Amino acid sequence: MIAPPASILVYVGLDAVGDGLMKLPFIRALRAAFPAARITWMAGKGHSVYAGVLAPVVAGLVDEVIDDAQVGSRVVELFGRPPLYGRRFDLIIDTQRRVLTSLIVRRIGHGNFISAAAGFWLSTIRPSPGHRRPAAMVGQLLDLVRLAKGGAVAEAAAVSIDPATQAAAAALLPPGPVYVGFAPGAGGRHKCWPLDRFIAVATAQAGHGRVPVFLLGPGEAEWAAPIAAAVPAALLPLQAAEQVTPLLTIALGRRMAAAIANDSGAGHMLAAADVPLLSLFGPTPAAKFAPAGLKTKVIRAQDHGGDSMDVIPVEAVENALTGVLPL
Repeated sequence: MIAPPASILVYVGLDAVGDGLMKLPFIRALRAAFPAARITWMAGKGHSVYAGVLAPVVAGLVDEVIDDAQVGSRVVELFGRPPLYGRRFDLIIDTQRRVLTSLIVRRIGHGNFISAAAGFWLSTIRPSPGHRRPAAMVGQLLDLVRLAKGGAVAEAAAVSIDPATQAAAAALLPPGPVYVGFAPGAGGRHKCWPLDRFIAVATAQAGHGRVPVFLLGPGEAEWAAPIAAAVPAALLPLQAAEQVTPLLTIALGRRMAAAIANDSGAGHMLAAADVPLLSLFGPTPAAKFAPAGLKTKVIRAQDHGGDSMDVIPVEAVENALTGVLPL
């Protein structure tokens, strides 16, 4: 364990939207582990969504974003002035494992340096002998936080939601009903549980007096009409919102009693809302890509005899949903 750092630099190559959503548990754990630290996020080889569309999501979690810093790619960077010359950080966490990049980042002024490159050979703090790297990408990042902290980080700092977004979510999902969320989309249709099965589960929930809430992105807009026809009690708040943002989706998630999602960005947003989440996986490996939410339960197609999403039975999802919903 190190002394609590006053300043932390996190190095990444770049962050697309999917990367940024998957890395949220890491950022939340890092802030929980070191609540008083000034955290700087540096994207060395491209742009970070934390400097753009996801900036509101990491407000209060990250203090500074250095975007597209052009650090970590060229051998020449091993010579002359180090990157970020004149700055020093108590702790640098290098999230990637390319040795050349790690050698370059290690030249930045620091007290301690943590990187999994070359089996942590470049790190000033190393895991115990016999350490095994987690399979999940976010698990590997959380490993770096545990190493810096000197032990497990059992909590996660909350995502901060501004009052205007909270008010918009409350207007779309007013207090009173028990809401159950459904996010039937994904980046590829092969990752989607069949829509008729989401509708079947939603219909059953409506029969129990709960209100189904469908979160549809732009790529699933054509599903709005059949959902509304099949489940009249369902709400489609993102179709009614004045402005759709990731933070609004997280705020809506906080108003739900439970939710179901595929391997998708919406699933990671619901996990960030700390809602009890059923995460459905088939052709993509859950061990690698499942959300790291504290209340996430994974349902895999492989446990039902295949790799495609359509082998997951409705009964398995309904039973799991019953287990996470309040009595």
